[in-house]
Amino acid sequence: MPSNPPAAEVRHITVDEESAGQRLDNFLIRMLKGVPKTHIYRIIRSGEVRRNKGRVSADDRVASGDVLRIPPIRLSERAEEKAANPAPPREFAIVYEDEAFLAIDKPAGVAVHGGSGVSFGVIEQMRQARPDARLLELVHRLDRETSGLLLIAKKKSALKALQDQFRERETGKTYLALVKGAWPARLKVLDQPLHKYLLPDGERRVKVTGKDDPDGMRSVTLVKVSQRLPPIPALAAGSPDGFSLLEVTIKTGRTHQIRVHLASAGHPIAGDDKYGDFELNRQLGRVGLKRMFLHAWRLRLTHPVTNSPMELQAELPPELKAWSTIGLE
Repeated sequence: MPSNPPAAEVRHITVDEESAGQRLDNFLIRMLKGVPKTHIYRIIRSGEVRRNKGRVSADDRVASGDVLRIPPIRLSERAEEKAANPAPPREFAIVYEDEAFLAIDKPAGVAVHGGSGVSFGVIEQMRQARPDARLLELVHRLDRETSGLLLIAKKKSALKALQDQFRERETGKTYLALVKGAWPARLKVLDQPLHKYLLPDGERRVKVTGKDDPDGMRSVTLVKVSQRLPPIPALAAGSPDGFSLLEVTIKTGRTHQIRVHLASAGHPIAGDDKYGDFELNRQLGRVGLKRMFLHAWRLRLTHPVTNSPMELQAELPPELKAWSTIGLE
């Protein structure tokens, strides 16, 4: 699909096969990047957007071959600046790729998309790096501080099939997390509702809440101890019982679920700057761990086209792999 920014002139866009069946508003939001959603809905309601020369509603589904008339749209100064200064093109380490989707190994410190003070993320950079790609859309998200497997759809049909799998909890997502202390082997299931809230400065946070909280969302995390690291002399004051490397599988995909569940159990993730042990984090930084030790390691799914079972895996990045064995040398 065209990647040119919206212009102050009438445009005619022909809907392709990959976009067939999509709601008009969602199609235009994706096409008219930089245009506020409120403006998109206004031009639809006013009848300025036409489909095959007739009026159309925001919730109407577009069909392959439909010709959409888009009225002249003037971007705000901020949007014009963004269009004139796109994200720098960047490719990421590919774990798997075919005609339907690709899986990358996202590095820590990179957002998956722009927003909330971040100008651009993985998806914007990849679109710039692959200008001929008909479609590149995030299937799911990872926290900015988390590394590992991230799926990107290359076809609308694959996007829907994969997102359906995530929504219906048909995927198996396993992370590697290094936590403070000796995780009790008997503690294998964390089934605690999570509640979102905002700090006074507007930053989002999540906490464990009671079963009777009407705003609590059921959240289930499975934990398996992969390895135990003995106490490290330089960190003995902060973590006298050493550390545990955990394989963590989430059965629900709540915001910050793993981070909050593990911290609430008394074993925060090493390097977690939101829910972790802040004094220990400072000590960890001095011995070389300068990021949160949470990595999207393994993903089991069904291929969106062939329906065959798949297992993808992204090994620990060097900065985590090297540190995870420091106490065993």
